[in-house]
Amino acid sequence: MLQKLEGLKTTLWTGLAVSLTFAFAFYLQNKWQVKLALIEQVLYGILAVGILFSAQFSRTRITLLLIALSLFYLVKQGVIAGNSWLNANQQWLFVAVIFALAYLILIKDRGLLSIHGVMRLIGLTLCLGLAKGWLYAVDWLVQYNQQQPFIAFDIGAMVVLLPLYAVALFILYQSLRKPALFASSVLTSLVITNLFYQQQLTMPLSVLLSLIAIQYILVVVIDSYYLAYRDELTSLPSRRALNQYALSLGRKYCVAMIDIDHFKKFNDTYGHDIGDQVLKLVASKLATIRAGGRVFRYGGEEFTAIFPRKTAQDVIAELERLRQDIADYKIVIRQPLRKTKKARQGKTSNELKTVSVTISIGVSTRSVKESFEQTVKQADLALYRAKKKGRNNVSD
Repeated sequence: MLQKLEGLKTTLWTGLAVSLTFAFAFYLQNKWQVKLALIEQVLYGILAVGILFSAQFSRTRITLLLIALSLFYLVKQGVIAGNSWLNANQQWLFVAVIFALAYLILIKDRGLLSIHGVMRLIGLTLCLGLAKGWLYAVDWLVQYNQQQPFIAFDIGAMVVLLPLYAVALFILYQSLRKPALFASSVLTSLVITNLFYQQQLTMPLSVLLSLIAIQYILVVVIDSYYLAYRDELTSLPSRRALNQYALSLGRKYCVAMIDIDHFKKFNDTYGHDIGDQVLKLVASKLATIRAGGRVFRYGGEEFTAIFPRKTAQDVIAELERLRQDIADYKIVIRQPLRKTKKARQGKTSNELKTVSVTISIGVSTRSVKESFEQTVKQADLALYRAKKKGRNNVSD
């Protein structure tokens, strides 16, 4: 069960980080209270930077959230008229925020200055209408229940709690289902928004919004880092990360070049979707590497493992273990449906086939005065020798 909750770690770390940040802010409130006027002015800059930064990296959902926070703060500060209207419609706006957060989880990031941006604004406007419709529906139900009682509990108390709990569970599910920093951050924002609405947060609005805005800016930074340095398909560090890591290596290390045997033939036979699954499988096996190694996706079906302060002889046993684990793993795939007479009659084939993949590995120890690129080239030559010996082996 826990294996399916791929986003559990991200959700827990986000919740812990936000909780510690607020605890730290409360602990140091004597420090920042004397600078509250400065914080109120700095917040304008934080929000502006956050909007421009998230828009630059096409994080439309975060841009919309920061724009909404900016408008809310401007109204509360009296820069824009409407504070009395906000106070009179707190319940409606809070329910609309709940629906809007769920809507933002459902959609994807698209360019703001495009038809997609217009559609997102329309969607958020519909959230306002949906919230108003919900309040009317609950109000009608309360009045009907008073005339002809059929529900024992107080329906009016559920006007906020029901959508709050439903959306909170939905966002929690989305954040646990797969690693998504945005979903886990929205979940914490929903908790903070609820505490603010219930007047259980004594923190000044400027400080509260500053912490939320900084959190979303960090989400953009972290997501952009992973986009640049992580391979999207395998979740392994990318070649760019490998080149960056190479700069930190000392004089003693070894490099292993890893290649999936006959991958092109496998791809042509079973299709690119199955090929992608094979890449993910091999990457997940390689990610279990021990002996102090780190694995990177070099490109295509090739991977690189770096072992700082190790020689080839030190890591041969570990590379053999990885090679054997991958060779022993059986992959069950569905046979491609042929255009036979049975297929034309509407009958489908449920025939399954079990296959396995193997890898070849070439490893090289860095020699004196040898550059990282030269060591990689030597590992590549060792990989060529491994393939020439019949594949599915390790060569140094």
